[in-house]
Amino acid sequence: MHVGSFVLAAQFPGQGQGEALHRAVRSAEVAEEAGLDAVWLAEHHFVPYGTCPSAVTLAALLLGRTRRIRVGTAVSVLPTTHPVALGEQAALLHVTSGGRFSLGVGRGGPWVDLEVFGSGLEAYESGFPESLDLLVRWLREPSVAAAGERFTFREVPVVPKPSEGLTDVSGPEVVVACTSPASVRLAAERGLPMLLGMHVGDEEKAEMVALWRRIARAAGRSPEEVHGAAHVSAGVCQIADRRTDAVEALTKAMPGWLKQGLGAHVTVDGRERSMRDPLAYTELLCGLHPVGTPRLCADRLAATGERTGVARFALLTEGSGDLAATEENIRRLGAEVIPQLG
Repeated sequence: MHVGSFVLAAQFPGQGQGEALHRAVRSAEVAEEAGLDAVWLAEHHFVPYGTCPSAVTLAALLLGRTRRIRVGTAVSVLPTTHPVALGEQAALLHVTSGGRFSLGVGRGGPWVDLEVFGSGLEAYESGFPESLDLLVRWLREPSVAAAGERFTFREVPVVPKPSEGLTDVSGPEVVVACTSPASVRLAAERGLPMLLGMHVGDEEKAEMVALWRRIARAAGRSPEEVHGAAHVSAGVCQIADRRTDAVEALTKAMPGWLKQGLGAHVTVDGRERSMRDPLAYTELLCGLHPVGTPRLCADRLAATGERTGVARFALLTEGSGDLAATEENIRRLGAEVIPQLG
């Protein structure tokens, strides 16, 4: 079982953006010190829900500041970037970090980002498969040409080639954020592992893994590839000596962040959107994920792994909104929870 932290660089009420980013960087450094396996970085534009607009850029900084821990994006939003540009960045980080970089990608949302970056609504609604395929080809082939609906260009060499890194891994892994049967199918047909969101529980995640396996087998993926897929489960983790204290730490801080952060999203086409009740959502997350004593957290992680077949976790540890409390939370995760998982 591999446990990592999930870093949103969340801007809580009353905080500045620099404070949020400083906490993000520091929490990643502490994650390596505490013995965690990975740091997964979120990407958002124009909203205080997350103040990191380029997960791959922050990943580069953190790979330079660390020596052991894996750093991944969760996720880089494909509809707002050119897949070749992202592929070049991913290849560069893979080669220069000794294979410690993981590229998580996702479809994002129907946000104003699509207008600002000029990709348009079609990139979100129908363009994701083409972008994903082009990205994966860039990371697996020595040269690439394109003749699709969105991308058309002559054959060009891949520089740097991910396969020429001084590592046993030929290229960075690509993980796909999956929130629907359609996205599960997309990932499974390509044999790409999934990143499963923190808003769903074990039962739904188990169903998504089972669906992924059925589709992957039908697509001709080998049994080893199907059962060895390293899916990632996102969640929340807050550790305290009493569960009530852990829940209180989150219910005091997270609703304010969720209200201002999620409420700041603007749709590109004016479509109506509904927002979860911030307190109810916080309470839901406390019920789904490892929030409580170290023993409870270890048991919850072990149970999720057993029920879903997922062995990698990306856990939001900054839910208190406080840097010192976040550092303590990560250190306790490394010292008091992970050793109990074996």
